[in-house]
Amino acid sequence: MDELDSAIVRHLQEDARQSNRDIARKVGIAPSTCLERIRLLRARGVIRGYHADIDLPSLNRGVQALVAVQIRPLSRAVIDSFQLLADLPEVLSVYVTAGNDDLLIHVTAQDIDHLHGFLADRLATRKGVVGLRTSIIYRHVHNTVLEPLP
Repeated sequence: MDELDSAIVRHLQEDARQSNRDIARKVGIAPSTCLERIRLLRARGVIRGYHADIDLPSLNRGVQALVAVQIRPLSRAVIDSFQLLADLPEVLSVYVTAGNDDLLIHVTAQDIDHLHGFLADRLATRKGVVGLRTSIIYRHVHNTVLEPLP
C-alpha cells in the first residue's frame, strides 16, 4: 500500500458511508481514480467489508466479559470445535491464544444472571473445558482508525 491507499483506507475507516466523490476530494485525486483504488483494495483483501458500529446496550447486551478458557486435550480438532462458539448469540469474538489460556472469548449478555447461565450451561459443560476465568468489562474502548505500522 502506498500513501494514497493508506489515506483512502483511513477515510473509509472514519466513515465508510461517505461518497467516493468526497473521499477523492479529501485525498486530492479524481473520483474515477479513487473508485479504481478502492476496487483494487477490495480485490487484494485489504478492505474486507463494511459494518455498522452498534451500541450493545441498545440490543439488550448491557454486560460484556472476556472469558479465558483452558481446554484438554489440546489438539487442533478440539480447538477447531470451540471456534464454532462464534455462532452463539452471546459470542462476539473467539481468539485462539498462546500461554496459560487456550482461548479468549468476548461475550455479551443482558445481565450478570444471563452471563452466569451462559458460562455454566453452555460453556463450562462443553467437552474439553478444564478451566474458565471470567473478567467483566466495565468499558470497551477501541481504535476504529488504524494506520499501517512502519
